[in-house]
Amino acid sequence: MKEKKQTKKLLALGLAAVLGLSVLAGCGTAKESNLSLSDTTIRIGALKGPTSMGLLFLMNDESINQSGINYEFQMATAADELLPLMVKGELDVALVPANVASVLYANTEGSISVIDVNTLGVLYMVSGDNSYQNITDLAGKTIYLTGKGTTPDYVLQYVLAENGIAAGNYTLEYKSEATEVAAVLAEQPDAIGLLPQPFVTAACAQNEALQVVFDMNEEWNKVQGHGMVTGVTVVRNAFLQENEEAVKAFLKEHAASAKAINDDPATGAKYAVEAGIVAKEPIAQKAIPNCNITCVTGEEMKNAMSGYLEVLYQQNPKSVGDALPGDEFYFLAQ
Repeated sequence: MKEKKQTKKLLALGLAAVLGLSVLAGCGTAKESNLSLSDTTIRIGALKGPTSMGLLFLMNDESINQSGINYEFQMATAADELLPLMVKGELDVALVPANVASVLYANTEGSISVIDVNTLGVLYMVSGDNSYQNITDLAGKTIYLTGKGTTPDYVLQYVLAENGIAAGNYTLEYKSEATEVAAVLAEQPDAIGLLPQPFVTAACAQNEALQVVFDMNEEWNKVQGHGMVTGVTVVRNAFLQENEEAVKAFLKEHAASAKAINDDPATGAKYAVEAGIVAKEPIAQKAIPNCNITCVTGEEMKNAMSGYLEVLYQQNPKSVGDALPGDEFYFLAQ
């Protein structure tokens, strides 16, 4: 990949709760930067997965960067590596799981703000058994998934409970990685597992017996009334206060980049493979339309995020930092 004005570094970011972080520096009233946008650098960390796919055109297509901002894309191997960089002021913006943003906010005394929702629901129930017709058919079943105590775990338990399936009426078998869940499904076609994109598409491509039996975003909508929120973008308030116009410009370019990958998944697939997010272009191209890549801002962002965090809080207060964030958590760009 040719060099561009943007600095490109790729990371793999796992879902992780973030506890015990020190306080981000800086509070006060937002003000305009004296620098032109072309003199501004925004250092961004992003997930290696659907969350980062919305940035791929901004990272690779110079026409998306209309502001002239210098973007630096820095990556890490896990959330507990990435978020301390925000704490130390070494990153300005980060794309993180929705609940992790709330935990970071709580543990830094409100020193970050969420600026957009970048990914909606990416979770799907996959099986080689095509007899499943309704979510209630999961009663009495063993479900394979990753991450005990993580967002997929809470989402699944919430949807099951809202459909009248008591906790003792199913078994959750946890694996450390999505590839392990896919391996179980390959070996036991009648098993059922919860997988995120793009692992869903990869698993189904590698084993024709597998198929999506439930879209968990749809199931969430049925019981909650609005879309599931998977990933959000947060900014350090200290940076926002000095560079509000640059943050607003980034939001526009993030939105343009997200639209571009949805409009042109073929090129997006090429970028995803180059970024190491997906192994093969055909799989990436097929997965992109199902990754719910977006850039939701303003009141719509606030309503979706606050409703989602409320559900997680009811499930386990620690999953959102022991308290729901207040209105100041949401940056509603005008």
